[in-house]
Amino acid sequence: MEFEGSGIGEECGVFGCVAAGEWPTQLEVAQVLTLGLVAIQHRGQESAGIVTSNGASPPTYATHKGMGLVSTAFAPEALLKLRYGNLGICHTRYSTTGISELQNCQPFVVDTLHGQIAVAHNGELVNAQALRRKVMRHGVGLSTSSDSELITQLLALTPPMEEQDAPNWVARIKNLMSETPTSYSLLVMFKDVIYAVRDPYGNRPLCIGRIVPVSKLHSSGAGEEDTEGWVVSSESCSFQSIGAKYYREVLPGEIVQISRHGVKSLSVVPRPEGNLPAFCIFEYVYFARPDSIFEGQMVYTVRQRCGRQLAIEAPTDADVVSTVPESATPAALGYAQQSGLPYIEVLCKNRYVGRTFIQPNTRLRQLGVAKKFGALTDNFAGKRVVLVDDSIVRGNTISPIIKLLKEAGAAEVHIRVASPPIRHPCYMGINIPTKEELIANRPEFQDIAGYIGATSVKYLTVEGLVSAVQGGIASHQQDGKMMGHCTACLTGKYPVELEW
Repeated sequence: MEFEGSGIGEECGVFGCVAAGEWPTQLEVAQVLTLGLVAIQHRGQESAGIVTSNGASPPTYATHKGMGLVSTAFAPEALLKLRYGNLGICHTRYSTTGISELQNCQPFVVDTLHGQIAVAHNGELVNAQALRRKVMRHGVGLSTSSDSELITQLLALTPPMEEQDAPNWVARIKNLMSETPTSYSLLVMFKDVIYAVRDPYGNRPLCIGRIVPVSKLHSSGAGEEDTEGWVVSSESCSFQSIGAKYYREVLPGEIVQISRHGVKSLSVVPRPEGNLPAFCIFEYVYFARPDSIFEGQMVYTVRQRCGRQLAIEAPTDADVVSTVPESATPAALGYAQQSGLPYIEVLCKNRYVGRTFIQPNTRLRQLGVAKKFGALTDNFAGKRVVLVDDSIVRGNTISPIIKLLKEAGAAEVHIRVASPPIRHPCYMGINIPTKEELIANRPEFQDIAGYIGATSVKYLTVEGLVSAVQGGIASHQQDGKMMGHCTACLTGKYPVELEW
């Protein structure tokens, strides 16, 4: 919950769909794309865009983009022009590079020597400035400040190993990967296929689902012949709402071709020898929806394990365990289970407070957090409360909540944080405040309990977080795949050398 007022942003989300079988399809591709975007709306709320194609040669593209939430950007009449698509890709944006305006809205569509391509991207290129200079030296102008347009132009350039008469998309994507090691998950639409691509470090998530008849959605009897379409998404949480079953993850460095005929792995680009994968560990901590699956495990379950590990590392004498609604709830439940303390709710959240037309006068500012939360006094009056949170970024969100609980009758408020202190900025797609703004780097951190008004404050260790995440992977992994996670914002150890 601390993230909500912290200035930390959730990167972006990508989604794609290809109708299976004969075209024109009976599958409402535009509707599938819209519902898929709604399901990953938590990854970006600034803008959204959809590009559909009829898949002909040459294809006809239809595009719609808009600012704000998907529900705002896509009115029913806007979807009418997308309705003839047999395949399409879409994107919901939170800007980590590039300013927030419609020209930076994805997907980007550009003309190439062999026809139009559309590209949607989640991540942030660690060597973007050098790549921008390289593209411009080729005489290519860039109309936006977005990394995604840069990627699109790099893909449009003909690589040395390609014949002039036909595009070799595997060669082009490999050429892109050789130019920039991370961070990106990409969807590239060309003619009648979508290429799903994940950088060699697997820093950002990407997975594939299979649309099946609703009657077979929850049965094990749905075979390949029942496939109505293929979808690819930043998170698997989008699959259930569109009637799709989880198929598999796109592997780090993998280039996957998705067509009406099925899914085909074209290549896997390796990392430099000895380098581990670097999947962003904060996808587990906060960014992803709890029902998403990464590396074979549900995010909710990982958060529970973090809570259990936190109870082992930072026990305390208390009467009840609770959380600030609602992203840290799984960790709080895990803490309660491990410690043997009862879990209760201490706060009731007003879900509609949001942005308001009421201008904040002095009295409203003094009420502060009370506008957003109500104290469930009967549950905790006179009791010692353990309050579990995702993270403390600046400390300006949790402090008034502690004050509210104490004024409502809590005898003690012990803060337990289900992730380590954030000390370093992210250069791979997460918008983290500057190093100086982070509470863990400020003098107040030496007595953070006193600073925020808590009885005590303890964090999960980096080792504890990694063991909670990787323990679930090791328990089901039989093929000896290497595990690795990016903890750069916690440790300052970045998976690749940064270029400025």
